[in-house]
Amino acid sequence: MTEFFLIAGMAIATFGIRYIMFGASSHITLPPALLGALRYVPPVVLTAIVVPEVLLQSDGLDVSYLNARLIGAIAAAIVGGATQNLLLTIVVGMAVFFSWQALLS
Repeated sequence: MTEFFLIAGMAIATFGIRYIMFGASSHITLPPALLGALRYVPPVVLTAIVVPEVLLQSDGLDVSYLNARLIGAIAAAIVGGATQNLLLTIVVGMAVFFSWQALLS
């Protein structure tokens, strides 16, 4: 039963914080420079999540051709840059990753 109250409390706290911001958003006008800078937040956050996962192994930095994650990420970046198709980028990146991993083992 305590888990229910814990989850309910977290849900109320999360909703309260977000509701305050959404309620105040109609009264706040952000400067154009800040709005322009906020456009870069999603790519920066995605980079901060993906790069360590791709480049770091248990023994440190791995930027060799033996790193299947790196090869898959490079393939996905090329396909994503060329086609701007998210589904194709994911499919090609995963296919190259699994193929390279199978080839190495």
